[in-house]
Amino acid sequence: MILTVTINPLLERRLYFEKIIQGSSNRCLKEEFTAGGKGINVSRQLNFLGIKNSAFTFIGGNNRKILRHILTEEKIDFSLVPTKSETRSADLIYDQSNDSLTTYFGLNSIITKDESDEFKHKLDKMIQNCSIVIFSGSSPCKETDDIFPYGIELANKHDKISVVDTYGGHLEKCIDASPTAIHNNVHETETSLNMNLKSEKDKIDYLDYLYSKNIKLAFLTDGANPVYSSKYDFHYKVNPLVKKVLDATGSGDAFTAGLAYGLENSFIYDDILKHAVSLGSANAEMWETCAVPTAKMETYLESIKIEPIGKKMKMIDDSPNY
Repeated sequence: MILTVTINPLLERRLYFEKIIQGSSNRCLKEEFTAGGKGINVSRQLNFLGIKNSAFTFIGGNNRKILRHILTEEKIDFSLVPTKSETRSADLIYDQSNDSLTTYFGLNSIITKDESDEFKHKLDKMIQNCSIVIFSGSSPCKETDDIFPYGIELANKHDKISVVDTYGGHLEKCIDASPTAIHNNVHETETSLNMNLKSEKDKIDYLDYLYSKNIKLAFLTDGANPVYSSKYDFHYKVNPLVKKVLDATGSGDAFTAGLAYGLENSFIYDDILKHAVSLGSANAEMWETCAVPTAKMETYLESIKIEPIGKKMKMIDDSPNY
């Protein structure tokens, strides 16, 4: 069973307009509410792939009832720590006339130290009962900055596979904790760690830095640009296969779900990477977030070409040993 951990969940309201006229009253054609936050997105995608999982998160305020209802309706298994603070929300505005989607995020939740401590206490028990734990998304406040590093250390202690997909001030501590695998977005990493990842050499140097921190698998995505990855100190590059982007929201989360899918099924490295790229590409071509069916994912697999960079690994034994 895969555990996803989201400490900054999101209630999304999507409003669809035929044409938005600035400075005027506009009436939407359709309104939808969805549950967001990177780990919750990963759980949704894993459900579409038939992988048993559970989402662990904070939920509070007036949005708590709505989020619980949405998660239940989507059949996302979840556990939560209640908070006094309101769970953050976002409005996603779609203008049909120019095919544009604009997102407006609300304020982050303010989590108390007691709530954070309760979350960590429950996390210890939950990690012991899972095969893979995924730490996804940002940290809402300083009281939660140590949750992901703490969880990674717990996963290592209990000999569990950990996957990290995060950014912000706690990223460096997450790296120092040595997760099994890490997925980074180029822009978010540059901002979080104050570094330059513009050239291919910059990206490879960053992958080597992650390996020096005992991170066995690393993946660096950049929208429609090539994905750079590493297994130990072997490097690879692969191009996404997006034909037309409809809504790239959650494509990084779909990518992370692909990593978890491959790891849970004990795929070899190449197949783990192919499934991740397939899901990320397919998600960008859909309006729905992290709802790629298995059949759609599989249509991309044969077209994905992985290019080794530098020294090549001699494949004597392909069995995973992460």
